[in-house]
This record gives sequence, C-alpha cells and structure tokens, in this order.
Amino acid sequence: MSTIGQISSTSTADLLKQKESITKQSGGEAFADHLKSALNEVNELQETSEQAAADIATGQVKDLHQAALAIGKAETSMKLMLEIRNKALNAYKEIGRTQL
Repeated sequence: MSTIGQISSTSTADLLKQKESITKQSGGEAFADHLKSALNEVNELQETSEQAAADIATGQVKDLHQAALAIGKAETSMKLMLEIRNKALNAYKEIGRTQL
C-alpha cells in the first residue's frame, strides 16, 4: 500500500524541540547533523512522490488529492534545497575571493 496518506506538516512544538536539540550541540556538529537530516527528509519526500506518481500511473491511488499534495511537497522541498545549496556555494566562492 502507498504511504502518501501519511503527509503531515511540522508543528511549532516539533520545531522548538529541534531548536533545543541543536543548541545543545556544538556549532559545527549541529549544522552538519541538521543538514544531514534535512537532506534525508527531502530524499524521503522524493521517494514518496515517486511512489505517488507510480500509483497514479497504475490506477492504484485512492485519493488523488493526497497524491498531488505529495508530489507538490516534494517539488517544493527540492527547490528549497537547491536554493540553499546555491547560496552556500556562492558564500563559499565569496570567502575564497576574500583577501586576508
């Protein structure tokens, strides 16, 4: 059975818990761990989206709206991750051009 019915958004309480766990770690480790978890979440959303698209193609989807939401959420999260990557690369290049 498909997992597209399990789509949920992150609540404010969950975000506060994540913030507390991040502030308890040292700066570099916290950033790396947070980045890894964000990449894993984007990957899971992409996998869910692919499953939803396959279910639509084979006619196995029961709720077309949930499938469309899964695909849209995966697309949006991928665009956001690409923008974050581009900003990080631009910052790295700018640091490289900085004269000491």
